[in-house]
Amino acid sequence: MAIGSGLGAQIGIAAESSYGTFVAPAKFIEFTKESLALKKTTATSAGIAANRLLALASRRVVTRREAAGSLDLEVTNKGMGLLLQALMGTTVTPVQQVATSAYLQTHTLASIAGKSLTIQKGVPLTTGTVTDKTFLGAKITSGEFACEQGGMLTSTFEFDAKDCDETQTLAAASYSNMAPFHFGQMALKTGSYGSEAALDGIRKVSVKIERPQDVERFYANQSALKKEPVENDQVKISGSLETDYVATTLDDLHTSDGTTSLVWEFVGPLIAGTYFETFRIKLPAIKLDEGPPTVDGFGVVKPTFNFTGLYDGTNLPVIEYMSTDITL
Repeated sequence: MAIGSGLGAQIGIAAESSYGTFVAPAKFIEFTKESLALKKTTATSAGIAANRLLALASRRVVTRREAAGSLDLEVTNKGMGLLLQALMGTTVTPVQQVATSAYLQTHTLASIAGKSLTIQKGVPLTTGTVTDKTFLGAKITSGEFACEQGGMLTSTFEFDAKDCDETQTLAAASYSNMAPFHFGQMALKTGSYGSEAALDGIRKVSVKIERPQDVERFYANQSALKKEPVENDQVKISGSLETDYVATTLDDLHTSDGTTSLVWEFVGPLIAGTYFETFRIKLPAIKLDEGPPTVDGFGVVKPTFNFTGLYDGTNLPVIEYMSTDITL
């Protein structure tokens, strides 16, 4: 029996081989908050019947079923691969670094067609019995990463899903010993692609990657369920840089509408050899939209520069993840 509160909750995930087909979770995530839930569309008959003052329960029908919600978690040194793959689109196999226990995952931006997850949520009753809610065909519609002075690197993933199934057997959760990436490991670099240099004065960074999709593909012959969402717009990448005004580098880029490459990375403890636990986002081209410095008092000037990620014509955005995970 589990603890009859959120302390007894669990979330497990697995990559699906086909959209909406259940795969038993084998990877379990330590999360901080979630809002995954069934959404149903109903219709109730408005037919007139003599002297009937209230609609009949039997005349209400469910015309659509789907699910959606978000998942908040700290970015850890293990276990992030499936989520990163579902967000970025490239099918990734971790590459062993020489003969060490370090494995590199390179998640390059690509189409997310065919990239769906089974997400199984265990929700405890106060009695300690954990109920199963399994979300099939879960596709990531956006992923946001953020880290501020003194904090952890956190992430929020938004999902659209085909259905919620409550008939599956809840998998027994197991966890490896994971550690979060944090501000003390953070570096931010800008400049020409491939030769970016550390930028001083950075207090907080956030990056959001949105994967627009048509999630309204409800057709006849589908038993009120949708077909796999199809990408229907270009990827949107945005973010912000909260700073102290220690140099004019970002200010000048805002003024000129210049382009710079951005590398945001977290380098943790040594795994083996010369390979360290790493989480790195590489955006080959960003432009600053707003945030020129203004003075609003006696204190240090603290502009926040908002940016948009674009394509430089050659290099695609990448998330690199170095861990001891042999598989995603």
